[in-house]
Amino acid sequence: MGKVVLARVTTLVVFMSLMGNPGTAMGAEPVIRVGSIVSETRTLTTTDGVTVNYELGTFYVPENRNRADSRPIGVGFARIRAPQPTGAPPVFWLPGGPGFSVLGAFEQSDAAGRGRLKSWINFGTVGDLVVVEQRGYTSRGEMLEVDADASPLNKPATLEQSKASALATARKALATFPDKDLAGYDIGAFADDVDDLREALGYRNITLFGGSFGSQWSFAVMRRHPGSVARAVLSGVEPLDNNYDMPSHVYASMRRIAFDADRDPGLKPYLPEGGTMAALRTVHDRLAAAPVVVSVIDKSSGKPVSVTLGVGDFEKALVERSADASEWPAFVLSLYHRQYDDWARDTIEGRKAGKRAIIGPLVDTSLGVTPARAHQLLTDPAVGVLGSWNFAPYIAAADVWPTADMGDTFRGVVPTDIPVVFVHGDWDTSTPIENMLEVLPYYSHGHAIVVHRGGHDGTFYQLREDAKAKASVYAFMRTGSMEGLPSSVTLPLPTFAKPTFAANNL
Repeated sequence: MGKVVLARVTTLVVFMSLMGNPGTAMGAEPVIRVGSIVSETRTLTTTDGVTVNYELGTFYVPENRNRADSRPIGVGFARIRAPQPTGAPPVFWLPGGPGFSVLGAFEQSDAAGRGRLKSWINFGTVGDLVVVEQRGYTSRGEMLEVDADASPLNKPATLEQSKASALATARKALATFPDKDLAGYDIGAFADDVDDLREALGYRNITLFGGSFGSQWSFAVMRRHPGSVARAVLSGVEPLDNNYDMPSHVYASMRRIAFDADRDPGLKPYLPEGGTMAALRTVHDRLAAAPVVVSVIDKSSGKPVSVTLGVGDFEKALVERSADASEWPAFVLSLYHRQYDDWARDTIEGRKAGKRAIIGPLVDTSLGVTPARAHQLLTDPAVGVLGSWNFAPYIAAADVWPTADMGDTFRGVVPTDIPVVFVHGDWDTSTPIENMLEVLPYYSHGHAIVVHRGGHDGTFYQLREDAKAKASVYAFMRTGSMEGLPSSVTLPLPTFAKPTFAANNL
């Protein structure tokens, strides 16, 4: 809809939605209590001349829902009303993470948020849109972060070091926030925040829209408040018992990427016999036998720096780099040919000290997995290639984090008749497509759209090549009808990046 231009705040609304409000004196600061909303009404105008009114607000919820005397904390939200009433339930858009703040999209300085805001405006064809941020990581409340220590450069990454770091982060969080009741930051509270905001804004039921952790958050809302959910659209599906990815499922996604990469003419000169996956296993075996020390010029200081890289660094990098399928094969092939410099520079940056949001481990360690899935994770055959980085550090620190275990009854999949459209890419290595396939049979009114060559992306980016499919998803959110929804969409082959060194030097 074109570039968005923001106008100034026009009004400030303060009201009590869940509790009685005795009112405030003229000019006095509002009394913040659980259930109060502070909302600013604003206007934006696109370059196409479309004027959109929206609200940017803070909803106050109890920090610990299990304590009657819990202090109120703010959860940011925005509401964009539909230009014309549609009669459809509002869409509640839940971001990923945990630890992802999105309301900066309304600020002029947030260039990355411009596309997100344009997408939000498009939801007007469905009905009202409400974007909800996360307790403990919201621009209109508190951003709970701790300083993460730097990792040594002269030692390779090890699982024991990662477990120790996870424990240190938990203990530092408790010491940093003695005035916060961190026991209240579990996914059940996240779900209850959504339902209370629904009620506060006057909606009978809602449509959930979320990807990655936003999908897991949506599953939690459907589990705790099924009567409030009319339908849902979920991508990058992360069910409640799939909190930690199965290594073999991640590995299967990598193999699907490699299938096309091995047929790319630009990569052919770099391929060993057996292709990209054979190169991966060769690098893994080489680094398992002995780490390598690489000297490069540090990106920040401009000075020579040496870093020790081992098999653990490679296992972590395999998953991190595979988020960009077009770049991942070149990464693997470069290391196969002993070209380590680019990887070394990135690893040096990654080992530096920084900030870490604590709601991620608070939520994840509380959610955990069922004993059956824990057994599958620990005995999964691909642990020998990808390691247990995805879950072992969290399990090691779970007893230190104060959020209580959510329990197997909550985590387990149960049949439901809530209509849900699942959109999932088969190149997704962050939340593998097997996640969606495992839960689909439990949804009697479920529909899956498999996106071949799709990665870990939102619904409408996954469907970017198919306008008809996108229109059918909007129609589902508006009417509940699944007519016209495809079962599969195929994206075109990406342009695979080539290694930065010439093939004729091999």
